[in-house]
Amino acid sequence: MGIAIADGYIKDVSDPVTNYVPSLAASGYNGVAIEDVLQMSSGISFNEDYFDASSDFNKMAPSSVGLGGPLEDVLLTLEREHEPGTVREYASSDAQVLGMVIRAATGMDLASYTATRLWQPAGMESDAYWLTDSSGVESAFGGFNATLRDLARFGNVYLHNGFWNGKQIIPQDWVSASVTTDEAHLLPSEHSLGYGYQWWVPGGDEGDFLAIGIYGQVIYINPRHNIVIAKTSAYRGYEQDGEAMELESVAFMRAIATALGETTAQKSGQ
Repeated sequence: MGIAIADGYIKDVSDPVTNYVPSLAASGYNGVAIEDVLQMSSGISFNEDYFDASSDFNKMAPSSVGLGGPLEDVLLTLEREHEPGTVREYASSDAQVLGMVIRAATGMDLASYTATRLWQPAGMESDAYWLTDSSGVESAFGGFNATLRDLARFGNVYLHNGFWNGKQIIPQDWVSASVTTDEAHLLPSEHSLGYGYQWWVPGGDEGDFLAIGIYGQVIYINPRHNIVIAKTSAYRGYEQDGEAMELESVAFMRAIATALGETTAQKSGQ
């Protein structure tokens, strides 16, 4: 999204998503600002329960692999529950809407735009691919596939404030805004992580942030210690204690970053 704004395709995060995807005016997304969608604060009523066969998530899931109708059909059934920008509730539909906004604004499919403006400039090692629905629209909420090393390279782009491989790939001010949680509903608490522009932000003064995927996928970035950690997983116990596992992952990765940072500092001082 930050690249699309810098390229002039999207004016500002205050723009309503319906400026770019007018069909969403028939849904609860009518008039919702891009920023509220980025922050999972669209106000949409969305059942994210991965283990409830009748949940909104599981209505989207078959479409994400080309079964059933277009993903947009599910989005058009969603209604608004809260005033946008007031309550943060993770909704995969928000991520899907963001992908559709980028497609519409750029006039390119999401895979091509990502390849030409991010993946190739960053010098990724391998091609990535995106699952699509039956109409060829990418599953922006969870259908992206890449190697572990390239996920870490993506983390490196953010670690270096968007500058990597000799070029400013993502605008520096966008990187900063992405991990800023300055409103009450976005702040972390004792038992939950804060949230920025599609990034989770832990509490404390560590300055770290991370991307989290279901079953334990993580890209963890710690600028203080100059550390990026990428992890893929297939955690079978996610239904029982997925949120606790995510908090444990943060604590574990913070400990790794601190230990490696201290080791590096000691070596530098020798």
